[in-house]
Amino acid sequence: MLLRAVAATRFAGTLRPGARRPPRLLRAQSSRASARPGEENIKPLDGIKVLDLTRVLAGPFASMILGDLGAEIIKVERPGYGQTGPMSQSPGYDSIASAVSGMMHITGPEDGEPVRPGVAMTDLATGLYTHGAIMAALLWRAKTGRGLHIDCNLLSSQVACLTHIAANYLNAGKEAKRWGTAHESIVPYQGFKTQDGYLIVAAGNNKQFARVCKVLNLSHLSDDPKYKTNTLRVQNRKELLQILSQRFSEKRTSEWLGKFEGTGVPCGPINNIQQVFSDAQVAHNDLIMKMEHPTAGKVVIPGPAVRFSDFKINKPTPPPLTGQHTAQVLREMLGYKDDDIEQLLKAGTVCQNKVR
Repeated sequence: MLLRAVAATRFAGTLRPGARRPPRLLRAQSSRASARPGEENIKPLDGIKVLDLTRVLAGPFASMILGDLGAEIIKVERPGYGQTGPMSQSPGYDSIASAVSGMMHITGPEDGEPVRPGVAMTDLATGLYTHGAIMAALLWRAKTGRGLHIDCNLLSSQVACLTHIAANYLNAGKEAKRWGTAHESIVPYQGFKTQDGYLIVAAGNNKQFARVCKVLNLSHLSDDPKYKTNTLRVQNRKELLQILSQRFSEKRTSEWLGKFEGTGVPCGPINNIQQVFSDAQVAHNDLIMKMEHPTAGKVVIPGPAVRFSDFKINKPTPPPLTGQHTAQVLREMLGYKDDDIEQLLKAGTVCQNKVR
């Protein structure tokens, strides 16, 4: 079992599967100073301690969000599909849950193989569900004086996220399939290749489809009896998309974006990561944050997704190194005397990293 105490951090710590770890190793990070009543930047979870028994990504991601909101995280690491049930003792990883839950089955090219999403969406969704559940439990405690046991797991999170895909099957018996960037029941609603990249266009109604046709100088298509309604466009999907794809390939992505600007048609480039972090709106939303790491120096990370009116999430701190604050946690949080700490260190029960 690996025990560590961490404070607010913009890193969701990930342990590599199979990495060797000494037993009962204590890792800690000193908490960020919390604002007191009457001071600026008071956060909603200031003064709240969270005991976290998760590992890898989903739980640490939830802890990161709670830490952003002011909580102090005490973390005990161990595996887990849920606390109970026939698979409760099975090891859980994002890719396995993504497969078992049906997520991979509906992800990928229309005529291709199942695809794992580019990031661990099942882990991240579980972290978000966990964060919300903990916030709800804190409200419950404030109202009733009683605590709650919360069971968040990868499988349940991803099955819940199937939303309309699940509803279509449960209510109509309709099995799902892969559509690539396209939409099952709206056309055109997908990515198109341009001269230098890709553009995604989402024409959700007949008026928007007519505007798409006008931008592409294909206005006759909106009057064509085969394409006048979305139902007809879905029925004649392949023929229509072939015409649109040919036209989109004739210009650069930036040229098409310029032509669509002001039309009211939802569209955007399919950016690579360099383009994402060069985007003016990404910078405006404070989605690029810098921090000082004790061994790596200056590092840049994605910022939090949510902003609040009365406090800011700033001055992010890195995840602790192994044993970075062992003595500090034993002394300040658990009340150990210096002699006792020294004995624990000599015995190898805990370790203290040289980096302070």
